[in-house]
Amino acid sequence: MKLLVVEDDRKVAGFIEQGLREEGYAVDVARDGEEATMMAHINSYDGILLDLMLPRKNGLQVSNELRREGVNTPILMLTARDATDDIIRGLDAGADDYLTKPFKFDELLARVRALLRRGGAARLDRLSYGPVSLDRLKHKASVGEKELDLTPREFGLLEHFLLHPEEVVRRTELLEKVWDMHFDPESNVVDVHVGNLRRKLKDAGYPNIVQTVRGVGFQLKSDV
Repeated sequence: MKLLVVEDDRKVAGFIEQGLREEGYAVDVARDGEEATMMAHINSYDGILLDLMLPRKNGLQVSNELRREGVNTPILMLTARDATDDIIRGLDAGADDYLTKPFKFDELLARVRALLRRGGAARLDRLSYGPVSLDRLKHKASVGEKELDLTPREFGLLEHFLLHPEEVVRRTELLEKVWDMHFDPESNVVDVHVGNLRRKLKDAGYPNIVQTVRGVGFQLKSDV
């Protein structure tokens, strides 16, 4: 899953970004409201963590604008304010939930999971293809009864393949969805991580499910 963190305090943004990445999320960071609005329009995010007090355009304005323009990505608003009026204004502006600073990171993760569960009818929390299954909220994947020990990147790759079974997925698409938007597109990092994922699937008894489409990318396809 890919999240957008909108926070102008670099220390706070770095803390949130690092913690979310360690939990297996792909994360982009915006430093002001204008940048956040632009990124939310050009990228597909599963959730937005939006600070209220931002330069150029505050969180209320960002949320209002995104909802007015049809962007329905779930929004968790973060702020040091905890007055009832501020909470009401945030929710009325289109936010789905509200968390006041300072907060424990475990609570933030719980709010993010709850936010993603409310992501709409089109969002699937469990994905499967043949004997391969994946729980997006618990961050668990398995082949049959055997649980896979995947790194966050491997989990993200398998998640994306399962969202697009039997479709040809380009390397650039994987870089965009599983890594952050600033990653070097010339890197061979995708091939390295796909190779590691293949080995783990093979060890679990399901080889050749991720096939290479020469010169293009990869395809989740069973030979059976």
